[in-house]
Amino acid sequence: MRHSLAIGLSLVLFTASLTAGEDGSETGFVSLFDGKSLAGWQGDVKGYRVENGAIVCHGGKLYTEKQYSDFIFRFEFRLPPGGNNGIGIRTPLRGDPAYVGMEIQILDDSSPRYKNLKPYQYHGSIYGVVPARRGYLKPVGQWNQEEITCQGTRVTVKLNGVTIVDADIAEFIDNGTPDGRPHPGLRRRRGYIALLGHGSPVAFRNLRIKELPAK
Repeated sequence: MRHSLAIGLSLVLFTASLTAGEDGSETGFVSLFDGKSLAGWQGDVKGYRVENGAIVCHGGKLYTEKQYSDFIFRFEFRLPPGGNNGIGIRTPLRGDPAYVGMEIQILDDSSPRYKNLKPYQYHGSIYGVVPARRGYLKPVGQWNQEEITCQGTRVTVKLNGVTIVDADIAEFIDNGTPDGRPHPGLRRRRGYIALLGHGSPVAFRNLRIKELPAK
């Protein structure tokens, strides 16, 4: 009887794994956070803490140990009131990632302190370069889901299932950027992913990445 139950359970588990694989939504993704430590990260490791299974910002810049070129990066984040952070992509370890790499803004758009920002400074925007569609953040204190895809010169950002940025950055390499500042990072094809803290306790969890073939 126990032998039969074991066989039955194995079949159920095997079928479940096939079903999960057929969906493909997480196939090929690798976790960047073990839920317990900052293993795999470098930079201001003392400025970030692991709290209740999330990385919580209390400092500056935290970088992956590995560099990435073309990828899909998925994560969840939770903003406090007035929260401000960013995701650096294809950035080197030195310099301001918003310019020497690219920064995808993480921001509490609802905060009165940010009411007079430029369109390219709000949540999800490629900072200084491409403004994001607004209105898709969950209320402050709730977890949001975000996906950033870089493939060649195309960058897309999805927030809670809605595409808020879909841009070919080649346009800005050739013609300049809306903020009028140099952005040499737009030409980079490889670099680190970073959490770009400004001191507010923004939390991140379920960080995972899938590398894509170069385009």
